[in-house]
Amino acid sequence: MDQSVQEFVDKLLTEEALEQPSDKVKPEELVLELPEWFDEKKFNQGRRFYWDNCFMMSTSMLLGLVAVFAVPSILAVLVGSRRSSSIYTAYKRYLSTLLHTQSWFEHELKPGSVSWKSLYAVRSRHVRAGLASKLKGGGVVSQRDIALTQFGFMGFALLKPDKFGIRQIREDDWEAYNHVWRVVGHMIGLEDRYNICRSTVEETREVCQLLLDRVYTPCLENVPEYFEHMARVMLDGMWSVNPTVDVSAILYWTRHLADVPGYIYTEDDRIQLQRRLRKELKGQSVETGVDSRSLMCTPAVDGLPKRAPRLLYLRDFESIDTAPDYQKLTYYSRYKLSFSVLAAAWYATYLGRLYFNLNFLWSLILMKYFPYIAFFRFGVKASMVDIFTEDPVDDTKPKTNAEYYNAPKTPWYWSWLSLLW
Repeated sequence: MDQSVQEFVDKLLTEEALEQPSDKVKPEELVLELPEWFDEKKFNQGRRFYWDNCFMMSTSMLLGLVAVFAVPSILAVLVGSRRSSSIYTAYKRYLSTLLHTQSWFEHELKPGSVSWKSLYAVRSRHVRAGLASKLKGGGVVSQRDIALTQFGFMGFALLKPDKFGIRQIREDDWEAYNHVWRVVGHMIGLEDRYNICRSTVEETREVCQLLLDRVYTPCLENVPEYFEHMARVMLDGMWSVNPTVDVSAILYWTRHLADVPGYIYTEDDRIQLQRRLRKELKGQSVETGVDSRSLMCTPAVDGLPKRAPRLLYLRDFESIDTAPDYQKLTYYSRYKLSFSVLAAAWYATYLGRLYFNLNFLWSLILMKYFPYIAFFRFGVKASMVDIFTEDPVDDTKPKTNAEYYNAPKTPWYWSWLSLLW
């Protein structure tokens, strides 16, 4: 790996990057400017590549957003904002986030365009959120936070396209897509020295792999307090516009994508995990547990809770069905995981991509103009989202992780009945 990539990531993960605010000016003083390296032709090719793969690109972003919640400094700001701690406020905030993202690909990036106004709105909200967090004694919305959030939007797709069935159709599509997110990062306040989308897509992949290894894998292994609540209300809220969302399946799949030990799904995953466990045992009894932390990097960020080791036993991985974390899933969640794999395989074909993309485009119209499921949950007027209106605030207190971990188990018959809907 290029030493410059190592140096870049090391610099991004320093305290200096954590203390450096996303912007040093007041919201009303913000001025958006295109970077000097902006390439309009490449940017528009990246936009087109997104629409060629829009269903799975958006799916990867949802999973990436869950991963971002595991970063302590980012989660602290989200909890402190009080704008996404209930199902309703999470619905408003993250549907707004989705629609903002779509606008960047739907409209040309020029002064006065919808995408330009959207990027300005997002950037100014980051500034206000940072100021509010600072007043409450929390951290600012930092350059590092913005960079790690950038990973959430493009990291999984870039690192593991086969998991989603994403295919490059024209030459340099991935280079163009990388350019889009490099430009977006610049427009929302990332300095070039902290922008994880580098000048080439290969360098960006190397950066993303290091961030996955050093940040996301250990953070998702040992999530910060309130992660479970914030992730679950977000997914529950998004169910209001996408009823295929299953909370448990998505949480499992996110950890699987982040290479958290034990979250296996394929036979190759199982074989490779057992191989690593035998290597760690170094001839000890197979009844000896292996600390999951020995299979990953030490976290490069602070703020994760202290907890007892999570032990992995070789005997638990004689089949996927006996894997402890997989066993905790309901039959419905397992069905959702299997459907995700089948969908990715079909999506890699022309007809599959056409079907799912048309489905997503229809869903996008409903999200914008007629979120009918949300109408029943929140009311017609309350369900409509204007991306240029500030998200609502409420005083819902987040539940601790333990409240979710110690919740009563779902009755066995409910798991069977869940297959019916």
